[in-house]
Amino acid sequence: MVALTEREKIGHLLRRFGLGASEAELDALSEVGLEAAIDRLLNYESVDEGIEINPATLRLDANKPLNMPLLVTWWVARLLTTRRPLQEKMTVFWHDHFATSAVKVKVSGLMHQQNETLRANATGNFRTLLHAASQDPAMIFWLDNQQNVAGKPNENFAREVMELFTLGNGHYTEKDVQEAARAFTGWSVNRGKKPASPDQLATGAFINRSRFHDRTEKTVLGLTGRLDGDQVLNHLCDMSQTAETITEKLIQWFVMPAPKPDYVKRMSRLFRDEKLEIKPLLRTIMTSPEFYSEQAVRSIAKSPVDFVIPTMRQLGIGTLIRERVRDAADDDAAAKSAKVRRALSPAFLAQDAMRAMGMYLMYPPDVAGWDGGTAWITSATMVERIGFADQIFGVSKKRKLAVRYPAADLFGTRPSAGEVVERLSSIFNVTFPADRTRILESAAAKGIAGGSASELAASVSRLIFASPEFQFS
Repeated sequence: MVALTEREKIGHLLRRFGLGASEAELDALSEVGLEAAIDRLLNYESVDEGIEINPATLRLDANKPLNMPLLVTWWVARLLTTRRPLQEKMTVFWHDHFATSAVKVKVSGLMHQQNETLRANATGNFRTLLHAASQDPAMIFWLDNQQNVAGKPNENFAREVMELFTLGNGHYTEKDVQEAARAFTGWSVNRGKKPASPDQLATGAFINRSRFHDRTEKTVLGLTGRLDGDQVLNHLCDMSQTAETITEKLIQWFVMPAPKPDYVKRMSRLFRDEKLEIKPLLRTIMTSPEFYSEQAVRSIAKSPVDFVIPTMRQLGIGTLIRERVRDAADDDAAAKSAKVRRALSPAFLAQDAMRAMGMYLMYPPDVAGWDGGTAWITSATMVERIGFADQIFGVSKKRKLAVRYPAADLFGTRPSAGEVVERLSSIFNVTFPADRTRILESAAAKGIAGGSASELAASVSRLIFASPEFQFS
């Protein structure tokens, strides 16, 4: 394989750790180089988002709770509009890792509260994140820890915190689970915190009901004492297996599906040495030769988030949403709410498309999250991926939701078939072999001869979205 150019490395970086590589982003970052591109991704705290969409303002009735689909739309809108792509990408990662579903946690305020906790700790310290996620009201309710009391321990959270959140399967015993469950007795949630004003959502609060805590001696993974939940979490973080499990999962998400053990161990040692600080680990992964190797580039099957969100952002749809939200800033509350909901119509489309492709944010299938990898690509989901082109360009006859992107803006007057293919390939950041390019140009030629710009863009994009090259980031 030919070594990647600097621009190609930046494109690879943005596809994996960002939310796609738009032409404008590639142009700007290619001028400053890969190292600066990495810095900009990682040091997002200094980036002003420019707009803020308060999910509470999306309510159809100010006197009623925000319904869950609107909360999902709010998050999808953040993914489409954010200027901090790594933060949102990592929020998706941790949402899958600490998978909590609105199927059971039916209070939108609690799901929003958890989402903000994951975002605030997205690239911070894993120990801090683990404590925050474990004491999160939605998590406590999701894994039934409010029912975990002395004398009648509930093992749900104790099992998952070891198997899924830290050590991984096979690195603990049933006795460890039983003992740890006793340590977490008394951890519960107060769900009675109503919003103080119409522009807030209901929240919950972690409470430690000491009278329900088992104060007797316990032994968890070799640690003995009158342990409480915080001590067990800290012990889990101190174990080298936790660093290795988290590192391997990050590498599988962002680098390659089957990393070599020595690569994982090298990165996990750094993670331990950095006291579980996430950002230094991400930087080292981003700069590692393995990340830019033949085994890594275009090796990870795109999740619905990675298929839908970058496609729309690269067309400038996120920028369009930002402009429309800003236009609503000075309106009164009712008018602003209605105008912002209209501005978010592309987010409704994205949410609907991702759900049809198998990923409904805030509704992971179970506590283990989504399967991921090539499981994303089935005959049914491929139909949805291909048909997404028709929704973007407003020519779909099967789905009601559509963006109706002004495709005429994409091409000059009287474009050739080659120019159409080159333009769309550049926008969608994908390169094709010669035989695939010829097929695309043939479709473009037919589209130029017989239809509108929208039909032309949709017909060629359908083939792009169906191609093997486009399924992998």
